[in-house]
Amino acid sequence: MALNFHQLHIFYTVAEKGSFSHAAQALHMTQPAVTMQVQSLEDYFGTKLFLRSTKRIELTEAGRTLLPYARRSIELMKETDVSMSKFTHMLEGRLHLGASLTVGEYILPRLLGPFSQEYPNISVSMKVINTKQILEEILAHQLTFGLVEAEVHHPDVHTEALLSDELKLIMARNHPLAGQERITIEELVRYPFVLREQGSGTRRVMEEELAKAGCDIGALNIVMELGSTGAVKSAVEAGLGLSVLSQSSVKHESALGVLLVKDVEGVRFVRSFNAIYLNSTLLPISAVTFMTFLREKDLSQWL
Repeated sequence: MALNFHQLHIFYTVAEKGSFSHAAQALHMTQPAVTMQVQSLEDYFGTKLFLRSTKRIELTEAGRTLLPYARRSIELMKETDVSMSKFTHMLEGRLHLGASLTVGEYILPRLLGPFSQEYPNISVSMKVINTKQILEEILAHQLTFGLVEAEVHHPDVHTEALLSDELKLIMARNHPLAGQERITIEELVRYPFVLREQGSGTRRVMEEELAKAGCDIGALNIVMELGSTGAVKSAVEAGLGLSVLSQSSVKHESALGVLLVKDVEGVRFVRSFNAIYLNSTLLPISAVTFMTFLREKDLSQWL
């Protein structure tokens, strides 16, 4: 029997999860199949890798020795996929991802066309939900990876910045601040706001940057919270309040003059769109190829 990467990946996942059942869930395998592969690896090395009890498992000395090598093999495999993804133009498969609302509604639709032209045999399935929901589905193994609007901090999740974006203050063209070139934070708090819901990446970035600039977030007069960027834009256009949204999401309305885009003095709402996926996950080559496309192409020609 030869040592194989699949067994090392299973061993590493069991060690990281601390449980055969949790590893099986993460790997989309049955628990007996995971156990069998670990036993095969133990047979190959002729030593036990885990100490098993009814309550938990622990690495043996041999298991602790093997763990960094297994980790390095996974990292090398990921690097291999990234390098080879540049050459896989005849790749066939299905790309299934989650995208938070701004990314899914206003950014990716402009990029999926060029991507499909370059990789015509990859079909795309995209689920558009907010950042919090995407994280929950990735942790529950319902999604393999997602593109979200804010950095995610979770010990089991890898976050990688792929795209940059800037949010701007938006208002109706007849808003009392419409004629001002310079708008201060002190002026903002005098007017009502229409914002995305709690858990939205857009909302989080806005609040974090205003707080850094000394604004008391609790002082904002939030008159409405809405579950989509389109709904927020319609409410702002109707004169219900100010908002802070991605420039990309108001490109059309700004060109038509129905919404005005402004800067806030002393504040820049700059953020990254991030790919997130479980640390223990080896992404399918279609996902790696898409991420390489976003990372290395000049996307300004389409956005």
